Amino acid sequence: MLTKPFLLFLGVLVSFLTFGQVEKARRVTEVLCSDSLYGRGYVNNGVNKAANFLQDEFRNAGLQPFLKNDSYLQPFSLDVNTFPGVIEVKAGNEILTPGIDYLVDPSSGSFDGELNLVELDTSVLSQTQLLAPFAEQVRRGEKNGFYIDLTGMSPKRSYYAVHQFNSLTELAAVVYSTDQKFTWSVGRTQMKNPVLHIKSGKIEAKTEFKVKIEAEFIKNFESKNVVGYLPAKKKSKKAETIVFTAHYDHLGGMGTSPKTYFPGANDNASGTAMLVSMADYFIENPSKYNIVFIAFAGEEAGLVGSKYFVENKSMDFSKIKFLLNLDIMGSGEEGITAVNGRIHEKEFAKFKAINDEKNYLSQVKSRGETANSDHYHFHLNGVPSFFIYTMGPNKNYHDVHDTYEELSFSAYDNIVKLLVEFVEKL
Repeated sequence: MLTKPFLLFLGVLVSFLTFGQVEKARRVTEVLCSDSLYGRGYVNNGVNKAANFLQDEFRNAGLQPFLKNDSYLQPFSLDVNTFPGVIEVKAGNEILTPGIDYLVDPSSGSFDGELNLVELDTSVLSQTQLLAPFAEQVRRGEKNGFYIDLTGMSPKRSYYAVHQFNSLTELAAVVYSTDQKFTWSVGRTQMKNPVLHIKSGKIEAKTEFKVKIEAEFIKNFESKNVVGYLPAKKKSKKAETIVFTAHYDHLGGMGTSPKTYFPGANDNASGTAMLVSMADYFIENPSKYNIVFIAFAGEEAGLVGSKYFVENKSMDFSKIKFLLNLDIMGSGEEGITAVNGRIHEKEFAKFKAINDEKNYLSQVKSRGETANSDHYHFHLNGVPSFFIYTMGPNKNYHDVHDTYEELSFSAYDNIVKLLVEFVEKL
């Protein structure tokens, strides 16, 4: 049982040792967001350049290789759609700005030429017989694309409409006019024709429209998880393991313009930086637990890296005391949320009690289970886990505005303190 004097000493020690963590976190985050890594995606090999950088960070921090081949790197492969070449969209006399005025759908095919669009009303979704004469214009070669105005739709209805209308790419190009916030993702397939999402007011169905999209579908792109290890301060076969995880990959870039990449500062350079911060702390202050630190790739492509790690039984899951997945750590003005907090109620009560006593954060909320980050496949395999993310005014997400400069790191040091104390009290 921990005595009050010891807990007071621990609190002072944690405060002293985490002072300045945010400075290193800023350095790591800034590197991960740099144009040299091009959004940590699949164009210019950004994701693997980031893996090499993190391998060096783990080694320099003092973590040991964890994998059987005495390596920090665990390769796996995935299919991915990329845009390594020219992306240009000209509407009338205006050259549109990628990421601001439009997005190429992540699963878009290539195209080079003029688009002559036929306008579809969204009512055809419920009355599919109305689609036939418009599709016939395309089949006859009178038109070579479809124009659909989604302006005014709710996000849910807009998402459904895109999902349905994208099937038209078997016939021709599809162009959406939308007032939804631009958010990108990773394409795992490639459609037969191009798909564009253009900001409302920039085009109409009759707009003269020139497009060049160079898409390349890559099969079996090799990416890498980065895994480091810190043994317990007292070596014992009975020692349990704490796992810290964060995904370091992001969306990459869209075309050759150095300005059109997705930096992924909050999501999740910030969480990756916190992974390094946790390693730094426990290297200086060895725990009673073995600790494994995993930076996953392939999260944005569908939790590919973490699924690979789990399915390959890369560690003994029965010895994991708890897993803490860190994703979106760059703000915190409005506190944090712990996914699975409603599943592991006893552990969440401990977590929240620390914050209630120390007032590290404005609030600590709990949620049920979700399938949206790298804790998920561990959770499905019986590993107790939280996925923790910060809340605050920074709403940039999967867009070109999620930059290093937009991060406040306002709660960063206090989150480190809270995590350290939670681990020591488990």
